[in-house]
Amino acid sequence: MQRLARLIARVPHPSTRTQWIVGLLVIITQSLIGVTGSVVRVTGSGLGCTAWPNCHPGTMFPTDHPEYATLNQWIEFGNRLLTGVVGATALAAVVIAWRLRQVDGRRRPLALALGVLAGTASQGVIGGITVLAGLLWWTVALHFLVSAVLIWLAVLLFTAFREGEREPRWLIGSVTHRLLQALVVALAAVLVAGTMVTGAGPHGGDPDTPRLALPIEVLAKVHGALLVTFLALLVVLGISLLRSPTPKPFTRSYALLWLAAVAQGVLGSAQYELGVPEELVSLHVLGAALVVICTAALWCAARDRGPVPKPDGTEPATTEAGEPVAA
Repeated sequence: MQRLARLIARVPHPSTRTQWIVGLLVIITQSLIGVTGSVVRVTGSGLGCTAWPNCHPGTMFPTDHPEYATLNQWIEFGNRLLTGVVGATALAAVVIAWRLRQVDGRRRPLALALGVLAGTASQGVIGGITVLAGLLWWTVALHFLVSAVLIWLAVLLFTAFREGEREPRWLIGSVTHRLLQALVVALAAVLVAGTMVTGAGPHGGDPDTPRLALPIEVLAKVHGALLVTFLALLVVLGISLLRSPTPKPFTRSYALLWLAAVAQGVLGSAQYELGVPEELVSLHVLGAALVVICTAALWCAARDRGPVPKPDGTEPATTEAGEPVAA
């Protein structure tokens, strides 16, 4: 471990721009892997590669196969290659966060970056289990839900690169804080219900994949009702904001979340009415990622952790409101 620390100590101090770019790439790659996974599912390419980690027994790459079309093999293989890009990006974030820990003493970015890297590695394991289990619906659902958690952590990491290490000071009132917590719980319920709708739906990743034996009409209504609950909480949260001053970043994040949630609701309704066309499935997965990103951003905008420490680990002077003191 000490040898690794000495190697990382040779890395130049990452600039604010570098931290911003890598943090943003972590969010993008963690979101894209879910979208490409949905493409694998709707094109029936989930078993285009029949083995793990090889594509087929004895070969890492797609090859002529009597049962699986070459295109389906490359779609599945391409998703696996993207997993490597996701892992490399997460590893880069760990190196940057570790270097920051050495320079200014911040621990939180490193903890979050390690969490994202560990979660990405677990996704590889879950992906292998999914293939070996023949794409059972609950393994696919677990794959997506872990992605949602990793997207949330990626947003926290992106924010942690730009803030200090203080205990969070909440910038919203206690009622708004409780509503925000309820909103996060409602989002989790919406996502879980959505995976069950998918599990009962027509796109299982392979024509012979067993589906969840529950009425999709009932599951879709439950999913829709939970989304309405999410939107209702968003309305009440907005009303609570009118009663007290609210930081501009929180208000901006709130407006973006509204746009993402409403668009996702409209898209989901159209998807159901049109018989779940393949193109809308992947757009719906992208929409889910955007809702998670916006909700996580709203959470981060609701609290303050102080300014970024100086290279010597000390904090810049700030006013009582937490603003930096002009030099």
